Amino acid sequence: MKVDVLTLFPEMFDGVFHSSILGKAQEKGIVQLSAVNFRQYAGNKHGTVDDTPYGGGGGMVLKPDPIFAAVEDLLQGGSGGGSQTDRKEGHAPEEVSGAAAEASSQAEPEHAPGIDHPAAQVQQGSDSATGADPGAEPAVRRSPRIILMCPQGETFTQQKAEELSREEHLVFVCGHYEGYDERIREHLVTDELSIGDYVLTGGELPAMVVIDSIVRLLSGVLGNETSAVTDSFSTGLLEYPHYTRPPEFRGWKVPDILLSGHHANIETWRREQALKRTWERRPDLLDKLELTKQDQAYLDKLRTASHSSQDS
Repeated sequence: MKVDVLTLFPEMFDGVFHSSILGKAQEKGIVQLSAVNFRQYAGNKHGTVDDTPYGGGGGMVLKPDPIFAAVEDLLQGGSGGGSQTDRKEGHAPEEVSGAAAEASSQAEPEHAPGIDHPAAQVQQGSDSATGADPGAEPAVRRSPRIILMCPQGETFTQQKAEELSREEHLVFVCGHYEGYDERIREHLVTDELSIGDYVLTGGELPAMVVIDSIVRLLSGVLGNETSAVTDSFSTGLLEYPHYTRPPEFRGWKVPDILLSGHHANIETWRREQALKRTWERRPDLLDKLELTKQDQAYLDKLRTASHSSQDS
């Protein structure tokens, strides 16, 4: 998998991309992560990427031209242009300055590389985009998902993480202004994601959350492949409690069943504990699940016990 992040602050990703699970995933060659400063695609000597909104109002709006130019460069095999210093400091490299950048900024919106747009043919191996023999079978490649991080987006869930983990290429767009020019939404991105109903300074921290959640699902990333399967939300339930050595700490003992060695009973206990924790903390999740008769019977027992304690 390849993951690109368009941001004005690529240095924010240095530690995240090279530490812990993400760093190990890159070392193993499972994923390629990069953060690109889209200021280099501004097409002007001042590197201006925002402007005042039409119609008046406060704040600044992210311009469409540098975002479109950056995405189009990535889709055509670019690496964000320039040296490592260019990417961090936002210096405009020669290949996207002057007439080239001006031409890119004037491109028609319908040529944006969203899923349904003609520029996606670059990723699909079309004759016009690759110069291939018209009679040859096209080399089909899936178009990347271009993801805008914003408070208005779809709330990110474990199910969305699993969906995105099956993609080959993801491009995240992170802003730092009052908003995005609406043409970015309408003609470029394929997804809009939010990590919750609150406001942050920019899209960088949400992008880090989403990327970490996706990459850990890729085959070979986690040392124990069952870890991702049994995590909270992967089964639709909150995760059961965990214990390790010592068996007794300050008078608090590990449940006897976990020391019994009886694997079937342990699995039943874990399932019941996951149901109990979900019922207590996130009962809304239970409405979305297909529960077994055993699950329903255990939940009925919890409800009965709860009602009895309230009556006494």
